[in-house]
Amino acid sequence: MIKEVLVVEGKMDVVAIRKAVEADCIITGGFSLKPGTLANIGQAYRKRGIIILTDPDPAGERIRRFLAKRFPEAKHAFVPKEDATANDDIGIEQAKPPAIRAALEKVRTMDWEPKETFTSADLMANGLSGSPDSSARRARLGAALGVGFANAKTFLLRLNHYGVSREEFEKALEELDKGAGE
Repeated sequence: MIKEVLVVEGKMDVVAIRKAVEADCIITGGFSLKPGTLANIGQAYRKRGIIILTDPDPAGERIRRFLAKRFPEAKHAFVPKEDATANDDIGIEQAKPPAIRAALEKVRTMDWEPKETFTSADLMANGLSGSPDSSARRARLGAALGVGFANAKTFLLRLNHYGVSREEFEKALEELDKGAGE
């Protein structure tokens, strides 16, 4: 059983998670976040900790940002968009158990005083910004590092806010390039 409480968007997300792991969940019900729901999340945050596991879509990211500001020591897990897409729908409920388990194995905590380890020059030099396949490379690297998919600006913020080390970054890039060459 996962110690922390998972914060997800909907009932079907809970169904998908329970197929993958044993965990308690709190459902946000989308961005409406009623006062009672926020109180429940706050209680879980103080007593057990929370892991925010929202959908890899704009609405999910908006919820994640809101919760991250309110609960700064929350942990974050990201299911890659391609692993959370089925039947023309994107969401945690679409993810298969191995994808959910993989995301939970790469949980990260946001550092509100980020290290300036990476710059936009790092993204450009590694084909993560400014090239035709940058978006796809960021998606694959984000999945490998457990920081999810994002545009270049948000990806850079995540690299610096979620404590990705230079060594971890370079190793993941090496694996990404090795996989592309095969």
